[in-house]
Amino acid sequence: MTARILDGKAIAAGLRARLAERVATLPFSPGLRVVRVGEDPASGVYVRNKDKAATAAGFDSATIHLPADTSEAQLLATIAQLNADPAVDGILVQLPLPPQIRTEAAIAAVDPAKDVDGFHPLNAGLLAAGQPRLVPCTPRGVMHILAEAGVPLRGARAVVLGRSQIVGRPMAQLLLGADCTVTIAHSRTRDLPAECRRADILVAAVGRPEMVRRDWIAPGATVIDVGINRRPDGKLVGDVAYAEAAEVAGAITPVPGGVGPMTIACLLENTLDAAIARRGAA
Repeated sequence: MTARILDGKAIAAGLRARLAERVATLPFSPGLRVVRVGEDPASGVYVRNKDKAATAAGFDSATIHLPADTSEAQLLATIAQLNADPAVDGILVQLPLPPQIRTEAAIAAVDPAKDVDGFHPLNAGLLAAGQPRLVPCTPRGVMHILAEAGVPLRGARAVVLGRSQIVGRPMAQLLLGADCTVTIAHSRTRDLPAECRRADILVAAVGRPEMVRRDWIAPGATVIDVGINRRPDGKLVGDVAYAEAAEVAGAITPVPGGVGPMTIACLLENTLDAAIARRGAA
């Protein structure tokens, strides 16, 4: 068996094009502000890609770049200014933050109505209650991929490998809301390969390069690889051993070119949703 490749890059391009068409009909440009603290190289790449995609889709996008020695109080003051700015519809605080700033404090300071990362405790609670408002971008992107691929969700057995607040837990909530039977597995799960083999849909989000091997995957399963890891030789790989998994799976996302592009596209989708909700536009 050779798995069907789920092309997240193409799906993201289609979503961005649809968002651009919607933005073009609005009497305003949705405002997105990214707050970056310090000089983390990976953050720099991500932020530039976000700005480029947002501008191309007609959003009013800008990055506020603060020095690495910014205090927590200074960052919270910047966030408060953005919360109060009527031209700003979405606020994203780029992670990771320097050690002198508590991540949870920065996340909680963002107005939940402008929380386009979907990390604020209020938005996390609404998702857990089955009333999603602004949803974390990567899990939302995975749901787009599954929908575009025509993967049956109702009644499917889904295993989410990873329990982070950013991906694992919200991913499980979204799959549960789509009527999947969901298991969250993690490093302490007994007989982890056996749990993964039970999955019709396996979402790997643990941040460990090529951890999921061929014998972890049920024949014909859909495998969504959220991981992005750089090996010592410089090659980017996911959490799944792609070549061997593709021989067993029915469908699989590659790394790169799978889930990654969807994250930025769904950031724009969240920003547009936030703008429409705030401004009452049709």
